[in-house]
Amino acid sequence: MRRFWSQVGVLAILALVSALAVPTMAGERPAKLAIGTKVPDFSLKNVLDGKTLSLTELAKGKKAVVIMFIATRCPISRACDKRMRQLAEDYIPRGVQFIGINSNHIEPEEEVTQHARQQKFPFPVLKDFGNVVADKYQARVTPELFILDANLVLRYHGAIDNNHRDPSKVDPAKRYARMALDAILAGKEVNPTEVPATGCTIKRVSKKAPGSDGGCGELSDEG
Repeated sequence: MRRFWSQVGVLAILALVSALAVPTMAGERPAKLAIGTKVPDFSLKNVLDGKTLSLTELAKGKKAVVIMFIATRCPISRACDKRMRQLAEDYIPRGVQFIGINSNHIEPEEEVTQHARQQKFPFPVLKDFGNVVADKYQARVTPELFILDANLVLRYHGAIDNNHRDPSKVDPAKRYARMALDAILAGKEVNPTEVPATGCTIKRVSKKAPGSDGGCGELSDEG
């Protein structure tokens, strides 16, 4: 009898381990985009003119591409609005394409359009309904940048700079987005390639990214 119950216990443990080892479809997520890999294409609606634009289309003939996940209500993202606009105004003439993406389901298209026009963004702002692109890119917060080279290979991921609160206090040696773009345009290696972004979590429709608790706060320390 003792041997019987011992065998039953072993079988129960094996069954439990097997169940835990098999991921469910609901829990599966795309792998984090690695530096040096080509990013996935996407097509989204531009809230400024209603046209559907693809990454491939926007990147055609460009020397680099900056994808920025932004928000209308996040105070951290809004504090960076002027910086993002200035960054675009400085680098668009140098052949860089900028793309704003709003993936927050709580921010309606009309609100995103109004915000983009008020800030006079010189780049298309795309609405990511259902946070499909945010999930593909595993974007977690706003603002969060993905900087690509001409071949749509990810060269930098993360923060704009090291101080989202006060642009006058940004360390010149930590203007990460500018440093990455200057390196790409000069044909040099980007360094650093990743700096954790600080911002409000993206408000997803369904499954949540790690740490996406629906609140607005800092997910990481400043670099």
